[in-house]
Amino acid sequence: MSSTKKSAKTCWLILIVVGGIFAVIVVAAATRFLVDSPVDYANIEEHFKYGSTGGERESGFPYWIWKALPRVCEDKLPEGKKYPGQELKALGFIYEGDMALPVGMSKRRHMGVDRVFLNCAVCHTSTVRDTAASAPNVYLGMPANTVDLMGFERFLFGCAKDGKFSTDFIIPEIQQLGGDLGLIDRYLVYPIAISLARERLLMLASRFQFMLEQPDWGPGRVDTFGSAKTLFNFFPNRPVPEKERVGVADFPSIWLQGPKKGMQLHWDGNNTSVEERNRSAAFGTGATPPTLDRPRIKRIEDWLLTKEPPAYPYPIDHALVAKGKPVYVRYCANCHGTDGRKFDGEKVGKVTPIEDIRTDPHRLDSYTEQVAVNQNLLYAGFGEERFSHFRKTFGYANMPLDGLWLRAPYLHNGSIPTLRDLLDSAEQRPKTFYRGNDVYDPINVGFESSVPEENGKKFFLFRTLDEQRKRIPGNSNQGHEGPKYGTALSTPEKEALIEYLKTF
Repeated sequence: MSSTKKSAKTCWLILIVVGGIFAVIVVAAATRFLVDSPVDYANIEEHFKYGSTGGERESGFPYWIWKALPRVCEDKLPEGKKYPGQELKALGFIYEGDMALPVGMSKRRHMGVDRVFLNCAVCHTSTVRDTAASAPNVYLGMPANTVDLMGFERFLFGCAKDGKFSTDFIIPEIQQLGGDLGLIDRYLVYPIAISLARERLLMLASRFQFMLEQPDWGPGRVDTFGSAKTLFNFFPNRPVPEKERVGVADFPSIWLQGPKKGMQLHWDGNNTSVEERNRSAAFGTGATPPTLDRPRIKRIEDWLLTKEPPAYPYPIDHALVAKGKPVYVRYCANCHGTDGRKFDGEKVGKVTPIEDIRTDPHRLDSYTEQVAVNQNLLYAGFGEERFSHFRKTFGYANMPLDGLWLRAPYLHNGSIPTLRDLLDSAEQRPKTFYRGNDVYDPINVGFESSVPEENGKKFFLFRTLDEQRKRIPGNSNQGHEGPKYGTALSTPEKEALIEYLKTF
């Protein structure tokens, strides 16, 4: 064989070997970095608590970075009791058993790493204890009245601004936690991920600054459409009047969505499409039109159409219930339905003008016609999914009262701790109380609101007035009062009405 032929053969062999190695590398890289696989759950309730909405694809944190941050930035968490391994309990997040992630957080393998982010349950799940010594019962679909989202945002943004948000601090912490990162992860993937995560958080901190300047929300509350304004670059590109700057409100319950189709949804009734409202809420879980996991969202939507609220678990005086029913029918049914399952009534699911209801106007004022116009451009290019139902209204919607016992504190902004307080005039209602406790008060129908702390955990002091006795924006407990709203009822009538409302 000539030297020329030998050289050619050698070249071909080298090309084949190099090509084979390259192919192996490509396959290995594709196997790792092109996988998009969420953790799935056969049980629908587990899927609601831990299943993906798709938000991890764009907004997700690499799992081990997520686990390390509360330890690296421990000083950014609230003072008081610590929860090793489940640090976000300090912000009211719920952990079941020895679960590594709280309820309301999902995991997905994406772009070569396990990524985690929030899902629907973070805002719509909470716990109830009979006493401070009792084990908590988890209830799905109720408002997340212990979760402090503003505190959560401040923790993340504060951590991003700290010099410890770096490979020098995070990677050693990951290794100590058992992450056991390989060479590629330790020296390439995670350093890049840490840098990108910090950059993104610093960008979001800048855009969300106007919300962080609001009065403290406290647990169980959020400024939903403030986030929408950051999406539309309202700040700082558009001067925003003072009255539009605070739109804080309680998390709502989400049971029995089927019977509520066609009603005016959200606290101010700005949308009549359940499906559109759900896609709008998905932005809060990090899911945008290109990243939304439609089949898994649909699974939750279908379940919520008929998902019933849990029955009141404490003793009920049925003789008193019988006396309370006609009181309810006379004063409440026209706006809130015949009972906790039958949502008829001339004004149910419709907006009552602010001049009539006279509750805190900030949530209503914060949502403007310009926000609605911008929202109706969302999902443009996605056919029938494009938003088209958002409208500016001039009051608050009359909600059905299913599961009312679990929806304290009351009014749209959660400014009244119990049903008993709601039936008092504004002058008699508490001006301060503590939020975030899950111990139930079956006498007054609400959650324990007089205890400042428990075993080192401090509860949030909610104020309706500041030190100068001025109303705190978004926190007023006025309104929903007068003869037609039940505050002028006699004491026996109020007792009977409260007992009847327990059956909802």
